[in-house]
Amino acid sequence: MVLPVFGIRHLRPLASPSASTSRSISVPGSASASASVSSSVLKAATFVVSDAAATVVAPPPKASAMLHGHCHVEHSLYHGFSIRSFRHPPSPHRPLQARGKKTTTTIKLSDLPQGLIQPKAASPLPTSSSVSSPHDESTETSPLPLPPLPQDPPAYPTVLLQARQNMLKFDNCVLLTRVGGFYELYFEHAEEYGPLLNIKVANKKTNAGLVPMAGFPFFQLDRFLKILVQDLGRHVAIAEEYPNSPTAKVRSGGLMHDRRVARIITPGTLIDENFMDPYANNYVMAIHIEPGIKATNTVTDVKTVIGRVAGSEGGLAGHGPESAHPSPSVVGIGVGRGAGQSQGLQDAVSLGLAWLDLSTGYFCTQEANLASLPTILSRLCPRELLLDQALQSCPDNGLSDLLAEDRHIISYAPRPHDSSLFHPENWTPMLECALAKHEASAFSPAEVHAAGFLLSYVKDRLQGMSMKLQPPLRNKDMQVMAVDKNSMRALEIKQTIRDGVFRGSLLHAIRRTVTKSGARLLNEWLSAPSTSLELITSRQDLVARFIDDINLSDSLILLLRRSYDSQRLVQKFTLGRGDADDLLDLASTIDATRDVVNLLKKANFASRKLEHHCLTSLISRISLTHPLRLSQRIRDAIDEEGIVLQHDVQDSEASQMLALAEIVVSNEGSQDDAASLPKGKRKRPVSIRDYYAEENGAWVMRPAASPNLAKLHTDLATLTEEKAALNETLRQRFNAPSLSLKWTPGLGHIAHTKGKDARNLTDVQALSSSRSTRSFHISEWTLLGQRMDQVRAQIRAEEQAVFYSLRELVVKNLVKLRRNAAVLDELDITTSFAKLAREQNLVRPVLNNTTSHTIIGGRHPTVEGGLYEQGRSFVRNDCLVGSPTDGRVWLITGPNMAGKSTFLRQNALITILAQIGCYVPASYAELGIVDAIFSRVGSADNLYRDQSTFMVEMLETAAILKQATPRSFVIMDEIGRGTTPEDGTAVAFACLHHLATVNQCRTLFATHFHSVADLAHEEGLCSADVGVVQTYCTNVVEDREGGFFYNHKLQRGINRQSHALKVARLAGLPDRAIEVAKRALKQDSFI
Repeated sequence: MVLPVFGIRHLRPLASPSASTSRSISVPGSASASASVSSSVLKAATFVVSDAAATVVAPPPKASAMLHGHCHVEHSLYHGFSIRSFRHPPSPHRPLQARGKKTTTTIKLSDLPQGLIQPKAASPLPTSSSVSSPHDESTETSPLPLPPLPQDPPAYPTVLLQARQNMLKFDNCVLLTRVGGFYELYFEHAEEYGPLLNIKVANKKTNAGLVPMAGFPFFQLDRFLKILVQDLGRHVAIAEEYPNSPTAKVRSGGLMHDRRVARIITPGTLIDENFMDPYANNYVMAIHIEPGIKATNTVTDVKTVIGRVAGSEGGLAGHGPESAHPSPSVVGIGVGRGAGQSQGLQDAVSLGLAWLDLSTGYFCTQEANLASLPTILSRLCPRELLLDQALQSCPDNGLSDLLAEDRHIISYAPRPHDSSLFHPENWTPMLECALAKHEASAFSPAEVHAAGFLLSYVKDRLQGMSMKLQPPLRNKDMQVMAVDKNSMRALEIKQTIRDGVFRGSLLHAIRRTVTKSGARLLNEWLSAPSTSLELITSRQDLVARFIDDINLSDSLILLLRRSYDSQRLVQKFTLGRGDADDLLDLASTIDATRDVVNLLKKANFASRKLEHHCLTSLISRISLTHPLRLSQRIRDAIDEEGIVLQHDVQDSEASQMLALAEIVVSNEGSQDDAASLPKGKRKRPVSIRDYYAEENGAWVMRPAASPNLAKLHTDLATLTEEKAALNETLRQRFNAPSLSLKWTPGLGHIAHTKGKDARNLTDVQALSSSRSTRSFHISEWTLLGQRMDQVRAQIRAEEQAVFYSLRELVVKNLVKLRRNAAVLDELDITTSFAKLAREQNLVRPVLNNTTSHTIIGGRHPTVEGGLYEQGRSFVRNDCLVGSPTDGRVWLITGPNMAGKSTFLRQNALITILAQIGCYVPASYAELGIVDAIFSRVGSADNLYRDQSTFMVEMLETAAILKQATPRSFVIMDEIGRGTTPEDGTAVAFACLHHLATVNQCRTLFATHFHSVADLAHEEGLCSADVGVVQTYCTNVVEDREGGFFYNHKLQRGINRQSHALKVARLAGLPDRAIEVAKRALKQDSFI
């Protein structure tokens, strides 16, 4: 082998030699005169290489040359490699060098090293025991393998490259890419979600190989978004087409469009999608864990941690002390068998909550703890929960378990790097108006961090779209009744327990609203009834006014039907969305608001009594001066007939896409694919460009919308007249009466003839022809047509400018429009309450600040409706609880199916209805304001958290005993039934005693353990007149023939017979089983 030559400075490749040309290499030599090829050190100075061998000529330098390590190079080389030795500049202290005798050495060319130079591994450091020559071959190490050469990416088409880049950038989203009239999925997204969407997955041929793809027509976007976002809970990134500039076209190889993600759609950030629930808010909520709380878990078998993964040296992984964002604290939260012992820990975990509805701009914050979180979530029903991404690395944290139990959709996001949003004064660009200093300072640090986290997340989802939210409200400042999660479910306020459906719930029974926004507000009122006596009274006054004046109420309802969901309409414009139809809907709502105000003023003035302050306050809250100008501006600018024509064009485009989809399905799809296509009447497909190319184009704005637009329409009319004149001139020139001037997408501006005129024009060069038609170009018409197209393009640009100006006016009137919409929503609810009161014979409850309930002739609002449909009547019952004479606690006994649970629920529901301002189903009602309603009704286990039925019952009971106040209203049904009668009796009495003596709240307590009444009497809680606990019961009426019926009437006393066998017989138990049960009851051991 050839060893490296020392002192080489340059290795310069020259031109390759021919077969007969020799190559010379000049190198410094050694002290030896010559050496063989097999020697360990090559002493050659000059190589002369021929085809067969190489001749080495080396001048031996003197010792001084070797001493200083340099030599003089004399031979100039023209081929091969030139190797120059490094020479120091001349020095007077160095002796001059002399040339020695030349020697030659011959080697074979095959002995020279070939191929790439392999890198060598670092040799180990020499030791004193083993020192070798630097040229000893035995000390050389084996060469290391070369790194692989870089590979070029697959040559995908530009559209696929754009899609791949977007998929990598938004890796947690499903990417839908707009390509012409379709939205398409590519690569692994097509393979994964194509079957879920029930669309065919095909393979697109590219130079890089087959690429999976799936797609659907653009007009079916909402349908598939509903599946992806609502049903599957995915995040969807929408990549839209943006026209490329001329330079961008060149850069992209002639691509007409660039495809960028315009918006990320998540379950909680919907804006105006058609699949949104119009009758409920669409909240996204951020949860921030307040730092600084340390606790350890004392519960065995369960250990969960909330917080970031601990890093080295006690720090947080990936977060040093310089981090600007506080990290969630490490807290042990018990779940499962020992969850009851960790209630104190849950109370200690401080949370900051912030939620908003992007479709309406509603924004709110609240401080809470882990124990109260389920109640808040059941009240708000957020569509999406936002947590710190650091929590995702702790799958066993208690917060995630708590949220997963109710199947909430959870999104994890990193904390924003920009900490500016953690200061309320920096929220101003995203709010409709700036916060005052005292308002900004009122937010707690936990609320500020939750709100900043939420705003950053929503801002990122919108991808640059602006938004104007309402100023955030602090829920702490709102006076509302607390309805916990279990009560919301047990009382069936929004959905039934059995089926989880809307029909049969309290909301279904009372909703008579005619607007979508009014229905959403009613949902909010019902979830959080007010505790403000003044507010409740003002709502009742409005209801009473509309009950007294039926004509006024009906007229208002008709006007409200003419209005639209202006809360969501206005928000669309603040987000840069909306179209001309939305502007017209907004104008109709403003006009309806004006008519509502006039009607209220007229009704207020016509009344001979004193002015109704409730109507006066409503009128004063409505501002119409600027909104009416906006409405008139919209009416003057938008051409409604043009809107109708544009809709026809859009329907035609949709028909074209649907027809194309049907062709694809018929060729490649299955019957299921064909069934998935929308059905309907097919319109004649007409191209949008065909419409826009004609002089009667679908103009959206009136010519008078702007001076420039009027001028452009005048120019277009002039050009249209020139076209008619040119058409007549050409008919005379070619003697062709059928000649017409047209524009087609494929041929452009053409003259078209038909019939005998087409056959006579044989001397004209035709662009297309048939037996009866002929089309050809005429320069005059081409120039005129181009001028007309240019004017039409200018008209559309000006229309867009007018539309933007109208949208800007809407945003400027944002605050007034939202306030007006809030008044219309309240009118919608109060008129619906008046209508409901007339239909169902409801009465106005009297509310006060006492702690007593007086309900005479109360009825269950939902059960009564079900019985009415069956032709049956409801048995009314009285409830007088809370006063010293009537007792704070009613202990109710009685047989199964006799109406105990119905009585408990109906009084809780009457309380809720009274505090939202609605009339109640009773003959008379006088209620003290209730701050919270608690219920322990029904039975269910929780297998997810390893909790038995009795454990669930005890957990709920413990929460009630800890949280109820003297102003609370509690209903408890059959406490202790999940264990032995002895233990159940003890537990039931202990709860009754605690509620009566410690909580001292209004309580309805139903039980089958009759001995509880005896224990209460022994403790002195029961007395005939003034006892804290009063006993009531229901009974069964039997006839002489063995028949019976339930009278459902509540009466004083204790019923020690449950009549369970009668219920068993009604349920259809076999007679033999009933007889066995009777024999067992007769035995003393079973009594």
